[in-house]
Amino acid sequence: MNKKIKKNDNFLELIPIKKTSQKWQLNEDGLVQIIIPREGVLDKLVRVFFKTPKVMRIDLDAIGSCVWNSIDGKKNIREIAEILKDEFGKEVDPLYERLGTYINILRNNKFIILERVRD
Repeated sequence: MNKKIKKNDNFLELIPIKKTSQKWQLNEDGLVQIIIPREGVLDKLVRVFFKTPKVMRIDLDAIGSCVWNSIDGKKNIREIAEILKDEFGKEVDPLYERLGTYINILRNNKFIILERVRD
């Protein structure tokens, strides 16, 4: 049962999984806010000189919040796309291109990992 992603894997069949260390909350509007602690040595140094906050908060819009809330470690990207289509209709077109880009942004920022369908 090798879960490592291979080049020929179908992107829509991959399962996004939130990193357990990733903190998030719902803001007053019910939208997702991702919380990133800034605890590195460089972060502490910058905080001394520039008075930057200890945590960075990223507010997701309604579509991003819907994607984030749909990521449960069981649904694949195709199923999440169907949820977006049902919820937002043509507002999310071109659906697969936008969702693919968004999933890759979440992955590149280490908020999620992608796994293959379990055999």
